[in-house]
Amino acid sequence: MSSFAGKFAQLSLSDQRTILIDPRIKAKIGKWKTLYKRLTDFDFIDAKINHSDFGVQSLIEDYDLIDDTKFFTHPEYNDQTVKALKLIQGALRLSAYILIQDTKQLAGQLSGRLLYFDAPEIKDVLQQISQIQTTCLRTLTASLTPPGTALVRTLGGYSDQMNAVAVIPDGKYVICAYQNKTLKLWDLHTAEEKFTLIGHSDSVSAVAVTPDGKYAISGSYDKTLKVWDLDTAEEKFTISGHTSWVNAVAVTPDGKYVISGFLDATLKVWDLDTAEEKFTFSGHTSWVNAVAVTPDGKYAISASRDKTLKVWDLQSGKLKFTLISHRSRNFSSHTKPVNAVAVTPDGKYVISGSSDKTLKVWDLQSGKLKFTLKESRSVNAVAVAPDGKYVISGSNNIKVWDLQSGSELFTLDSHSDWVNTISITPDGKYVISSSWDKTLKVWDLQSNKQKFTLSEGSSWLHTVAVTSDGKYVISASWHKTFKVWDLQTGNAFHTLMGHSDLVNAVAVTPDGKYVISGSWDKTLKVWDLQTGIEIRTLTGHRSLVNAVVVTPDGKYVISGSWDKTLKVWDLQSGKEKFTLSAHSELVNAVVVTPNGKYMISGSRDKTLKVWDLHSGKEKFTLSGHRKSVDAVVVTQDGKYVISSSGDKTLKVWDLQSGKEKFSLRGHRKSVNAVAVTPDSKYVISGSDDKTLKVWDLQSGQEFFTLGGHGESVNAVAITPNGKYVISGSSDTTLKVWNWQNRDIITSFTGDYRLYRCVVAPDGVTIVAGDTSGRLHFLRLEGIEASP
Repeated sequence: MSSFAGKFAQLSLSDQRTILIDPRIKAKIGKWKTLYKRLTDFDFIDAKINHSDFGVQSLIEDYDLIDDTKFFTHPEYNDQTVKALKLIQGALRLSAYILIQDTKQLAGQLSGRLLYFDAPEIKDVLQQISQIQTTCLRTLTASLTPPGTALVRTLGGYSDQMNAVAVIPDGKYVICAYQNKTLKLWDLHTAEEKFTLIGHSDSVSAVAVTPDGKYAISGSYDKTLKVWDLDTAEEKFTISGHTSWVNAVAVTPDGKYVISGFLDATLKVWDLDTAEEKFTFSGHTSWVNAVAVTPDGKYAISASRDKTLKVWDLQSGKLKFTLISHRSRNFSSHTKPVNAVAVTPDGKYVISGSSDKTLKVWDLQSGKLKFTLKESRSVNAVAVAPDGKYVISGSNNIKVWDLQSGSELFTLDSHSDWVNTISITPDGKYVISSSWDKTLKVWDLQSNKQKFTLSEGSSWLHTVAVTSDGKYVISASWHKTFKVWDLQTGNAFHTLMGHSDLVNAVAVTPDGKYVISGSWDKTLKVWDLQTGIEIRTLTGHRSLVNAVVVTPDGKYVISGSWDKTLKVWDLQSGKEKFTLSAHSELVNAVVVTPNGKYMISGSRDKTLKVWDLHSGKEKFTLSGHRKSVDAVVVTQDGKYVISSSGDKTLKVWDLQSGKEKFSLRGHRKSVNAVAVTPDSKYVISGSDDKTLKVWDLQSGQEFFTLGGHGESVNAVAITPNGKYVISGSSDTTLKVWNWQNRDIITSFTGDYRLYRCVVAPDGVTIVAGDTSGRLHFLRLEGIEASP
């Protein structure tokens, strides 16, 4: 890097004078003297994140200094350099919600997001990461969402299910309602939680914010509403009066009143200053699904499961009319529950969407039906364009209708499952739809084309909000996080995914050269463990592949499938050797004895079968579990088979006699995974109860429990030296345990739920598969590899 004097000499005389006169600009150029070194120095990045006075957000803000290049010309700081530094900043921003909780994941997060790029500055950072000495999990291939795509950041962890989300009018914050009885306010810029609102005694089901952004109103299964001061993070007051759950909340445009809808079939209007009930609207015969308020604040419209809509006068508290007519032979009311309601910007019309596969447009002055728009499936979502000209409906696709003529303009057909919500950007240019197919889609209303798809990957999306400036969309999912997406970019990116669906099985060849993965896309793939490159694909199963194992000599791969079969494949040629069919239900697990003579399969039919691997014939069946057999493992001496089941137990079987030795009981939910230590003394199991348990194989007694995951433990693997256990969970984390000390020595957090993991013979290379179809190739740094 050149000296400051050299850089100063490169400036024009006018720029030199400006710097000499303005000490602020002089100070900025002083920062530039060491900026490049700081922002590409992994040790500095690591130190700053771990510094108690700074942290990840402070580091992210440091990268904003590169925008000061407009003050002078630096040969080192060309457009490509600035772009690379911005990508490093973007990687930190995407990982901020993880690093705030666990700074030790910095190496794994940066490498997983930056390995996509070839810029020298990024290669410099990655080179430093590869030489790290501290204990951590470093990604060997690009397997995390990279910077520069539509996803800006993820907020929140996996604390609990999110039921509702609302954006504060200034667009700086978002408030989320959770099943764990709380609300959280998140800073959209820093990804940090500003505060948690605690007070409800049951799940929070709905949330709304007053137009001035000062107060949030939450509705809960505890039958109350609470009004929260968003400046002080304190509860202003509680509103009680209903006999059932709060199902919908809306605030009048002037911010004076809140209207709540309940499962007790009533609505109530409350004064937000006094907390007093203004009046109750009674008339529905089933619960209220949705509430909308007219732009002038005069009327509230409620949509109900009783197949009707009702218009209520907010001044008098009286029912104006019900949007239904029995006089016509055509029976113009909805014939099934009304799921959604919207009001046009001019307040003249109401549009309702129903399970009867129709939208109806109603005249708010007369209460008469203007026309009916027929869909092909249940209508779950309705939105009106800001100019009031168009209505957009969501069922199994998106339709755009002309509100004047009632004719369909076009269909936006791309979702593979039900559409849950529809939002329109404030400028009316784009429609954002969320679906049970786990995606959001952004549609250009001018061209009638899809702009891009934003994939959640592993969980259903159930609520969406757009910021007031139209730049970002916030999605909430059953996955217990919400994500912020950039509506300007949405760039596609390349990942080493390979599979097109959940990776449900992973195995490594004995020589440690190859990884074999099995997926719900019905295929197996063979990967080079050193490069992460796909070698070949094995096809032949008619349904999902659930289990994969490699024979001890490394010659054959055995796979188990939902098609109730096992297939034996030649690993060199990729050809199928033979198929084994005997189970009456899908095959969940398969293992081979250490001598390579026998194969044991576990099935949803509650049995295990022992097969002669040479002849392909069944030796005998092991019966005793009351539910599906989900995992199987064999001791190193080949004497015992251990199976885990949905019946919450593990069973130890004698392979010579085919008899049950004993059962291991202690998990409170299904046992998903099992592994045995190399000395055959201990069994380690993972369960839906979020724990791992260590069992003494000689006595059949529980040794101790390892707790630390926030969701189901789906995968368990033990390093060849028996010192460490690796667990993969639906909370998206992979944890490495020193199981004898009961300590977590390091973790890795992915973008999606982790379902399977395996350890290579070197004891430090780990491969994990997730619900998106990606494989994560990881190296356990700070631990000596096995020879």
